[in-house]
Amino acid sequence: MKTNRETILYNLLKGEGGQMLPVMGVLLVVFFATAALSVDLGRAYYCYRELQSSANAAALAGAQSLPATSATTAATAYSSVAGDSNAQSNLPNVSMVTGYPKLECLTSLTNIGMACVAPANANAIQVQEQTVLPMYFARIFGKQTLTLTATATASMRGAASTPYNVAIVIDTTSSMSDTDSDSQCSTSRLACALAGAQVLVQDLYPCIASETTCGTVTSGMVSNSVDRISLFAFPNVTLGTVGKDYDCSSTNPTNEPYTFPAAGSSTYAPSGSSTPTYQIVGYSSDYRTSDTTSTLSSSSDLVKSIGGESGCTGMGNPGGEGTYYAGVIYAAQASLVAEKTANAGSQNVLIILSDGDASAKSSAMPSASTTSGKYPSTVQQCSQAVTAAAAAATAGTRVYTIAYGAAASGCSTDTSPAITPCQTMENMASASQNFFSDYTATGGSSSCISASQGTTNLNQIFSDIAGDLTVARLIPNGTT
Repeated sequence: MKTNRETILYNLLKGEGGQMLPVMGVLLVVFFATAALSVDLGRAYYCYRELQSSANAAALAGAQSLPATSATTAATAYSSVAGDSNAQSNLPNVSMVTGYPKLECLTSLTNIGMACVAPANANAIQVQEQTVLPMYFARIFGKQTLTLTATATASMRGAASTPYNVAIVIDTTSSMSDTDSDSQCSTSRLACALAGAQVLVQDLYPCIASETTCGTVTSGMVSNSVDRISLFAFPNVTLGTVGKDYDCSSTNPTNEPYTFPAAGSSTYAPSGSSTPTYQIVGYSSDYRTSDTTSTLSSSSDLVKSIGGESGCTGMGNPGGEGTYYAGVIYAAQASLVAEKTANAGSQNVLIILSDGDASAKSSAMPSASTTSGKYPSTVQQCSQAVTAAAAAATAGTRVYTIAYGAAASGCSTDTSPAITPCQTMENMASASQNFFSDYTATGGSSSCISASQGTTNLNQIFSDIAGDLTVARLIPNGTT
């Protein structure tokens, strides 16, 4: 019996069956720690990336609105705060950190031309969002929550987003020789319009930003051109005399009755010295010698035609035929189609400046119908302009219009439906924010107001259009 008891005691003392219990205890701790690391921290990283994306979107939305003070409102609207555009169920309790969105005037940006102008007096905006994320497995180790913070900074618009083909159409009928006597531009209406075009040309990008100079010019084009600009005018002038608009001779080219390019054409290339043309200068990128200089190139025909060379008045306004838009719009759009085909990845832009009152005489529109109201016709001239611009927009062209002193009444050829000059210009724009009006100009109607664009200064209007062709961009948070 003694031997049996000793054997049982020995087996109890020497047995290894219970040694896995403490091992399992340690393994469970390791398991939960691994779970906390992989599940909680993995979820935290995923949520942080979403929070950072939201902060980026908010900063870019705010920067796109600068220099308006509404930039902070736009930034908040695109945040992940509850009720805003990027609010998400898996990002609970997101808040905008106190003091943000924050408007900033960064010296490094002013040095490259992004001035801090009124009303915001800022050229950048910074957003900082925060959320307190509940933990799951990490609670075992006493970690109940994790605070995530995401910061993003964006500069105001000024970066090129895509190469543009820009066709500028300027009214050169006889009324453009009248003096605009308001305080913003006290000279001829045509001179005021050309001064605005100079502002646009100063703000676009002739070549890629990395180049110190744009290089050799060949037929009006620099190497690696980016934004290409062409100038159109109405009524027609002959190809043989169109050079007078940029040879600084102060002599008008010979005007011709209106011609009617085919609607929907993919090219515009009149030929022969006596042939009428709407195109004053072909697509050019030689208007500045680099992206970093605002000085216009005196050797550029485009610059000369808009009066950008000292002592050169720019193109004239022979007039005499009255106003008819549809032909020049179809001509400009056809040229834009051809230019885009030659430059893959580019975007077409059409800018039209006039008072909006189309009333060309029948004698100025040979071969046009006198009854149909369909292009080309002497009837419904303003409506035809709207239809032509709408066709350009449908084809992907961004259409901007500038009503320059548009009167309260006019468009006498349009009776069913009736339309005013102001409505004509507004309806030609491809979007409401693309319609601008200088109603303070002499002869303008105070009722012709753009609901989306408050400025009435021509120079500022062209600057705003140039700004609309650029984008805001994210910059490092520590930028000074």
